[in-house]
Amino acid sequence: MGLLNQFSGKVRWAISLVMILLLSSCTHDDPIYNPTPYQITVPKFFPTRMNIPADNPMTVEGIELGRYLFYDGRMSGNTEPDKMMSCGTCHLQSKSFECGIDHPRFIGGRTFGITGILTPHYMLPMINLVWNESGYLWSGSISENNPNLSQRNIEDIVGMAVTAPHEFAGDSNKTKALIQSIPGYPELFEKAFGSRTVTMRNISKAIAQFTRTLISSDSKFDKYMRGEQQLSTQELSGYVLFMTEDGADCFHCHGGSGNPLFTTNLFYNNGKDSVFNDSRDRFSVTGDPSDHGAYKVTTLRNIELTGPYMHDGRFKTLDEVIDFYSQGIIWSPYIHPLMHHANDGGIQLTPGEKADLIAFIKTLRDDTFLTNPAYSSPGTLPDGEKAIK
Repeated sequence: MGLLNQFSGKVRWAISLVMILLLSSCTHDDPIYNPTPYQITVPKFFPTRMNIPADNPMTVEGIELGRYLFYDGRMSGNTEPDKMMSCGTCHLQSKSFECGIDHPRFIGGRTFGITGILTPHYMLPMINLVWNESGYLWSGSISENNPNLSQRNIEDIVGMAVTAPHEFAGDSNKTKALIQSIPGYPELFEKAFGSRTVTMRNISKAIAQFTRTLISSDSKFDKYMRGEQQLSTQELSGYVLFMTEDGADCFHCHGGSGNPLFTTNLFYNNGKDSVFNDSRDRFSVTGDPSDHGAYKVTTLRNIELTGPYMHDGRFKTLDEVIDFYSQGIIWSPYIHPLMHHANDGGIQLTPGEKADLIAFIKTLRDDTFLTNPAYSSPGTLPDGEKAIK
């Protein structure tokens, strides 16, 4: 029995030693993947349902990586100065993540890629995208209903931007190889996704996480709704016009006090034309004839900064937009039923009512959003190079 006990003790000691060595090896060679969950704080009155894919949960590490990539010109797969382009090149925080009408690179607000090819449409702002579940882009082609599994959410738009000839005009393999070679990035990918190997999918996931944090909820109107600030008499008059069918009748499509997003995220033919030949309207997605000439309703948040307006940029100022809805509506069989004043050519606002309406719309400017350092360029990238826009 003594020899048996001695033998059993030696076996137990050997097993313990092996376990210690194994654990030590895991500790040094295989770091534990443990990203920090990031919980979006839903602003007061905002929807609680959000479009966050199950396979890309929000994490502090993913958002940090996404911010770097968003502002890194090497996302084009190039290091030559005239071939570098980042998301931030076009999407300027100061213009609500549009390029604006006065961008020094893009004349009149019409964007183009590295090759000089113009984008099919003018830009949409990157505001409160986490609450959009009806589809992205002017046509809504990027949606959960798309039979193409690679064109369903924000993650997929990132990959499309890299290869599109009117954007980065790049090659995804070249992009991921370049990012892989940059000191600091492999460690950030490991922290965010558990692997030092850079993939296009994880690049897209990180940038998508960052863009989902771009939340606007602190405009003058938000503060009014929270009881923190008062609107002027003119702004209140404009608000009444905005919210009534007999007034400016804006609220059906753009929401109001009951819809702080100031868009339904749906698609309407708003009476701009009577002939429709754009291959990228809503009809191109649904095949439904009623969708001829229909496009996504953009948010009105920070709208004073995001001209030119409409998918084709035909209106340069808010005054032109209000004039159109007041007297310039064009009837067609495809005009949306919510355009209640189409038979009259518009809502027929007086000059005073137009001024009141614009005064209200300008209360939707959110300077907190436009200057939030969490959304801005990090300045220095992981390898110490400067972020470019």
